[in-house]
Amino acid sequence: MMKPWVRRFTGITGTIISVAVLLYIYEKIGLSPKSILQTTFLALTPLLLAALGETINEKGGLVNIGLEGILLMTAVLGVYFAEITHSGWYGLILGALLGGLIGFIFGVISVYGKADQIIVGIGLNLFSLGFVQFFMMAVWAMPGIRIPPKEVIIPPTTISGFRVSLITIVSILLAPIVHYLINETKFGLWLRAAGEAPESLDAAGVSVEKIRITGATIGGLLTGLGGAFMSLAWFGGVVKEISAGRGFIALAIMVASGLRPLYALLFSFIFGFAEATAIAISLTPGVKEVVPYHLILMIPYIVTLATVSIFMGRARFPKALGLPYRRE
Repeated sequence: MMKPWVRRFTGITGTIISVAVLLYIYEKIGLSPKSILQTTFLALTPLLLAALGETINEKGGLVNIGLEGILLMTAVLGVYFAEITHSGWYGLILGALLGGLIGFIFGVISVYGKADQIIVGIGLNLFSLGFVQFFMMAVWAMPGIRIPPKEVIIPPTTISGFRVSLITIVSILLAPIVHYLINETKFGLWLRAAGEAPESLDAAGVSVEKIRITGATIGGLLTGLGGAFMSLAWFGGVVKEISAGRGFIALAIMVASGLRPLYALLFSFIFGFAEATAIAISLTPGVKEVVPYHLILMIPYIVTLATVSIFMGRARFPKALGLPYRRE
């Protein structure tokens, strides 16, 4: 049997070689490798943040499939907060805090209300669809799109000629930080116990409810940061479909990574690269006329289905995942 470190090395090496080969091919057919890589890092940011947040959440035993709804609402309200505070950074922070509040409410309903977590997540996604359209019409009198003033848009920084967002750098650094938090800290031990053996954690005098709600709040906060990032630091505006399934792709990343933050970083890069490829092809004259447009749009979702199909059976989830804890 192949050792874990060998599998990791093989996977990372294979990904690097595959990306290098694809970039070479893209350059030959008229696409810009540099532009694709810049878009890749933008695209991976909300996916990675949401996947890391849900990893923390599920390690504690809760399942929140409402990531799509959190991304959508925080993207829209992040713009609103930025406009009323006249600062993109305040909009980003308040969007993240809103995500944390939504995660907290989800945690309270799931933990103390003993609600079916899947149903709560579905309800969150459905609520966001109606709320966002209502909010945009009520506040901006525009039900579909909002372009905020340029001064509240957070520009990328340039490092050796490569444009990258500071939030992207933060999200990448968060992967090893979350890995350390889960595996090397007392809180991480409590979190894993809440997902694996909540009765043991309770017997040790630690509140299972508080740990699970804390995990849900952190998960919502990171997802909310990803949502606000999309509108304020990537697209420079918001449309009512801005999340475009990214919450579900983040769930796929979380499943494929097996709740391992460093693997989540790798899979986020793969999905981000797939989306960057689709965007580049759809915008490049001479290429977009050859490749069917609808097939181009399907690229990220085809990659999602393929990845989940390959890695779904290998993932190991906490024993008490999705199960409300009831004291005997």
